[in-house]
Order: sequence, then C-alpha cells, then structure tokens
Amino acid sequence: MRTTRYFLLPLAMPLTAMAANPIVLREFITTAPPTKQSHASTIVETPSGLVAAWFGGKQERDPSVGIWLSRQVQGHWSAPLEVADGVQSDGHREPTWNPVLFLPRHGPLTLFYKVGPDPQHWRGMVKTSSDNGVHWSKAHALPDGLLGPIKDKPVQLADGGIVSPSSTELGRWTIHFELSSDGGATWQQSNAVPNPAGIEAIQPSLLPWGHGKLQAIGRTRQNRLFDTWSSDGGHTWSSLKLLDVPNPNSGIDAVMLADGRACLVYNPTEHGKQWWDGRGTLAVAISPDGMHWKQVLTLENSPGAEFSYPAVIQARDGRIHITYTWKRLRIAHVVLDPQQL
Repeated sequence: MRTTRYFLLPLAMPLTAMAANPIVLREFITTAPPTKQSHASTIVETPSGLVAAWFGGKQERDPSVGIWLSRQVQGHWSAPLEVADGVQSDGHREPTWNPVLFLPRHGPLTLFYKVGPDPQHWRGMVKTSSDNGVHWSKAHALPDGLLGPIKDKPVQLADGGIVSPSSTELGRWTIHFELSSDGGATWQQSNAVPNPAGIEAIQPSLLPWGHGKLQAIGRTRQNRLFDTWSSDGGHTWSSLKLLDVPNPNSGIDAVMLADGRACLVYNPTEHGKQWWDGRGTLAVAISPDGMHWKQVLTLENSPGAEFSYPAVIQARDGRIHITYTWKRLRIAHVVLDPQQL
C-alpha cells in the first residue's frame, strides 16, 4: 500500500521568474512516518529506481531506533520498512545510527550503519541486497577498527577502488578514510590525515575532481567546513584546513555534477548556544574548484527549526536528488534541475 502523497512545500526564497526555478519537486518520503522521529537520511539510485533510508524511533539514542527504508516504485515511495535494528545476541537492543546506501559498479547494493549506545562507542555494520533493496542479507559487523562511512556515501574511483569517508568522536574529533580494492570485500585504513591546526572534524563528504584528485569536506567545531585533498586514491591526504564556508557543526553532503561543478548541501550559518542552533536554514552551494563556494539556493529558512543532515546524488537523467531531516519528524525529498543552479 502506498502512503506517500506528493505536495509542494513553501519556497524558502523568492524567484524572479518561474522558468528559473531549479526546484522540480518537493515531497516527503512518507506523510505518515512509522516512528516518532526520523533523522539522518541517505539516498541512492539503483537500476530499479531510487532507494532512501534513515534512522527512526522514539528519539536519537533510544534503543527503539532502527534503520527504515523506502523504494521509489513507478514514481511513488513505498511504505517504509525497518530493515535493520540493534538487537544483540543476548536479546537486548541498542540504538542504530547514520545509514549510508552505496551501490558499487558491480553491486550489490550495500547498507552501512552503526549500532551502539552513542557515537563514541558505536560499531560499524553492513547488509547487502541483490535485488536493489527489496530483500536484505543478515547483518554482519565490520572488522575491529573499521566503522564504514560515518554519514556520507563512499566513492568508487576509475580503477575500481572504493574510498569510504569516516571519522571518530572518541576524545578529540578526527577524520579518516577506509579503502577497498576488491569491491568492498576487504578494507584498510588510509594514512592519518595531518592536522597541525588542531581542527576538530567529522563526517567527511568526498568529491572526485578527476585527474586523480580527491577532495574531502565536512563539519567542524570551528564554525567552518574543513577540507583535505588526496592525489593517490585516498591513501594519503593534505593537512586539514578551514574553508571560508560557514557551518554550525552540522552534517553536510556534496556530489560532483556531470558538468564538472561540485554541489554542496549544508546549513550556511554559525553555531549558537544550543547544538541545534543554526540548523533552521538549509542551502545549496556550487563550486567550480572545491575551494570557492557560492550559495545559489535556500531550501529551508525557519529560525529555531531543524532542517539538517542532507544527502545528495545526481541521477542518470541529470536531476539532483536531495533528502534531509525535516524538524526531526519526517524525511523531505527535493529534486533540482542543475541547469538552473
């Protein structure tokens, strides 16, 4: 039974001409969420259509939180189903966190997620699907020392190697990268990322610029996004530095577009007294080089509300798909025409 109804959300910025409106569609994945809260979505395109997932339950950190998934079938999102939970072998249940969907070139569709009481003590888990998200394998844990992608999707390089963006929050926040040369069967960690400035950073998003250049950007505790670059497939990285892009210590996502530009979805504000301050505005920025970013669209703008943790992809038809947390209640889905950005 399909539960999603398509709708238009109020535009968050005036448009001088309807023809210039980059927003093709706004909707919720579901208008009747099965859980009290929904957060931290991920989206992927498969040969059978779009698939989205998120974590949902009573509230973040509650053992009721599981990983929920919906597939787009004939233009409509299917009713969400819980596809992973934190039930342990002794029967007790722990919360799940931050699903990441990823489809390697030769498959299978992979769902990474975390299980544990908090981000300091969570463990990396993985499931796979051979039918584009209809059925899923049993969960298995990643090897000790590996967490999988922490929030944003891995990238697969021209040589087939996979780079997974990861981070830890034990003590000082640090980022790292996990690498696979066999389609995700085995993984190893990259060399440590130099950080002479002592930037506290987590949740990298990856941008493959071509010619062997790979950029990672993400959130920090310093009210700015960070970046670092690799020219050897993610094995070694340049020193972390702060970009001139404001961010209130909130998750982002980014994607390379087919036209050679990079697209960033983020909260373009600074941190306030509370952890959620600054998440009332969600925006899209474009860059020709990864260093200079221009905000081109505001998706949401309601001070005091929360619009956060975006995920972004470009589909085969060229359209940009963005999902994000809408007031912790629902997962919103926005489709953009990149030619209007």
